[in-house]
Amino acid sequence: MNAKLKDKIWTGILYVISGFVILLLMALIGYILYKGGNSLNPSFLFGKPKVGEAGGGIGPQLFNSFYMLVISLIITVPFGVGAGIYLAEYAKEGLLLNIIRLCIETMASLPSIVVGLFGLLVFVGMTNWGFTLLSGALAITVLNLPSLTRVSENAIVAAGKSVKEASLGLGATKWQTIKNVILPSAIPQILTGIILASGRIFGEAAALLYTAGMSAPVLPFDNFSLVGKSSPFSVMRPAETLSVYIWKLNSEGMVPDATAIANRSSAVLIIMVLLFNLIARILGKKIYESYAGKK
Repeated sequence: MNAKLKDKIWTGILYVISGFVILLLMALIGYILYKGGNSLNPSFLFGKPKVGEAGGGIGPQLFNSFYMLVISLIITVPFGVGAGIYLAEYAKEGLLLNIIRLCIETMASLPSIVVGLFGLLVFVGMTNWGFTLLSGALAITVLNLPSLTRVSENAIVAAGKSVKEASLGLGATKWQTIKNVILPSAIPQILTGIILASGRIFGEAAALLYTAGMSAPVLPFDNFSLVGKSSPFSVMRPAETLSVYIWKLNSEGMVPDATAIANRSSAVLIIMVLLFNLIARILGKKIYESYAGKK
């Protein structure tokens, strides 16, 4: 068997595997959307849950999911990208760097239920905050920080190879090079890490069960406060996200049409993740083109 024939065979096998992965994803999404039915009904998306009655909505849970996403990214992105910059540009090979990498790899392998129990002991118990949105966001940060750090580090190292020496040779300082040259070039890869982190925020349930709680009170939106528990914008109130609500519906069956609501909620969750990925990709491309001078 000659080299060209071997290449064609293995290329065909890779195409088959890739096609199978795509079909599997399409089948999964299609099945969820089919079972979800009319999940984009406004009365369902923005309605209130009805305890013991059929026909409830997911308005509070949907708001809590997006609010959890925002708060968690506000905490995760600066620390994750900052740690990536340090590891890629400032850290020197040695014992300290080996310890940091070991800690990152260990944190990345932690099961979400273990992080949830840690959050219950620390963010809920030791701080006396109770079940709050902030406790949930911090638990999610513990889960997402290692992966975002590694993605940011790899992106910065890859982007810096071709442009770093040129920038320094033109007289720019190291920080100017990182801020104005390397980071813009690494934005697409870093954005990929942020998208992965966001997807985990949308889909995570185990860690949030023990930290953010399982109650979604209907709160007035005309009351703005970051700490008052009667405000929907408060980070110090319980916040039941959509993924936790789906778990609760399937485990407790507290309404007659629990299965139907769980299916429709799952469809909404899938649609939100797909839309977020699409918008983030387009936004990242536009940002990269603006820095690169492309139109």
